[in-house]
Amino acid sequence: MATPLAERMRPSRLDQFIGQEHLLGEGSVLSQALKSGYLPSIILWGPPGVGKTTLAHLIASTLKRPFFTLSAISAGVKDVRETIQKAEQQKFFSRPNPILFIDEVHRFSKSQQDSLLGAVEKGTVTLIGATTENPSFEVIPALLSRCQVYVLKPLEPGHLKALAEYALKTDEYLSTKQIKVNSFDALLFFSSGDARKLYNLLELVAADAGEGQELLIDDQLVQDKAQAFTAFYDKTGEQHYDITSAFIKSIRGSDPNAALYWLARMLEGGEDLRFIARRMIISAAEDIGLANPNALLMATTAFQAVQAVGMPEARIILSEAVIYLATSPKSNAAYLAIDAALAKVRNTGNQPVPLHLRNAPTQLMKALNYGGNYRYSHDFPGNFAHQEYLPEHLSGERFYDPQDNPAENKARAQLGHWWKGKYGY
Repeated sequence: MATPLAERMRPSRLDQFIGQEHLLGEGSVLSQALKSGYLPSIILWGPPGVGKTTLAHLIASTLKRPFFTLSAISAGVKDVRETIQKAEQQKFFSRPNPILFIDEVHRFSKSQQDSLLGAVEKGTVTLIGATTENPSFEVIPALLSRCQVYVLKPLEPGHLKALAEYALKTDEYLSTKQIKVNSFDALLFFSSGDARKLYNLLELVAADAGEGQELLIDDQLVQDKAQAFTAFYDKTGEQHYDITSAFIKSIRGSDPNAALYWLARMLEGGEDLRFIARRMIISAAEDIGLANPNALLMATTAFQAVQAVGMPEARIILSEAVIYLATSPKSNAAYLAIDAALAKVRNTGNQPVPLHLRNAPTQLMKALNYGGNYRYSHDFPGNFAHQEYLPEHLSGERFYDPQDNPAENKARAQLGHWWKGKYGY
C-alpha cells in the first residue's frame, strides 16, 4: 500500500494514544489543561517516533481548535507570517486561538523564531513546537519563556508490543494476512523506543507474508531483515542516536578512524553541525578531561568555528577536532568525581559550612566567629595552608581519584605533597 503503516496507524482520538502517561495520565498537567480547555504554548521535546506530531494533532482535535502546521525544514519567515495571517482571520468573536504546530522547531533560525514572538505573545496563535533537541540550546530565550516544555520519553517495551499487536489486528492490510508473532524481543530491540521504527520494521517483515500462507515472525526473521531496515534509517537520519553513540564510543576508545567514519555518516545524513560539536564538547570533558585539559578548549573552539564557517568547510574543522580528541590520553576522573560528590550530598544532606570558611559581612557574624581562624593560602609558603575545607563529618572524604596519565600523575604527586596522606594521595 502507498501509505506507510505508521501513518495508517496514527490514532484519531486521544484515548487511542499509547505511552507518555506522565503527561496524559489522570491528574497530569497536560491532561488537566485539556480538561480545562486552556492550553498554553508548549514545546514537545523527545526522541523520534514517540508521538510528538500525533499528540499535537490530537490536542487540536480534542480542543476543537483550527490547526495550522509548518515544517521548520521547508518554511521560511514569509511562510510563518502568511500562516499567522491566516490564523488571525480564523480568530473572531469568542472562537478559541488557532493552534500553530511547527515540526522540528529547533531548525528554525533566530529570525524565524523572532517572527513567531508577536503572535504567541498576543495570543493570536497557541504554538506547539516539536523538537528532538534540547530547547534550552535551540529555542531563543524570548520564545522559550513563553512556552511550557513537556518532555516525551522513549516508548517502553509494553507500549511497543501493544502497538504491534493492535496493528496486526486492526490494520486494513496486515489484518488480512495470516501473521503470528512467536517472539517480540527482536522487534522491540531494533525499535529502540521508537514507534515509527517499529511500524516500518513490522511492515518490512510482513511483506514476506504470501497469499493464504501463514507467516511466523520470530527473532531470527526480524534480525535477518534488520540490516536493510537499519540502512534505511541511517539514510534518513532517524538513527542519529545510535550513530552518535558509536561516534562518541570511538573517540572514547581512541580510534580516530572509526570516529571519522561515524562523523562522515552523520555529515552525509545531514546531521546538525551544532549537535555534533556539542557532543564533542561533552566527550572532551567526560572522556579526556584532566588527562589533556586542552581537549575541552579544542572542542569548544570547534563548536564556535563550525557555526562561523558552515559546510562544506566545517567538515575539516570537525575532522581536526575529532582526530585530536580520539588520539588524546583519556581520563574520566572529573566525571566520576562530580558524580561521587553529588551522591555524597544526596546521602548526607545539608552539612554545615565550617565556621572558618563562612563569610562575615556583619558585626554579629564576626562576633559568632564566622570566618575566624581562616588561613589565607597566599600568606603561607607555596601558597598553601593546611586546614579543613570539608564539613566536619566528611573530613577526609575523597571524590577525585587521579588516573594514570602524565598530567594526573603530576597532580597526584602535588596533592600528596600538600595533604600529606590525608586524602590517600
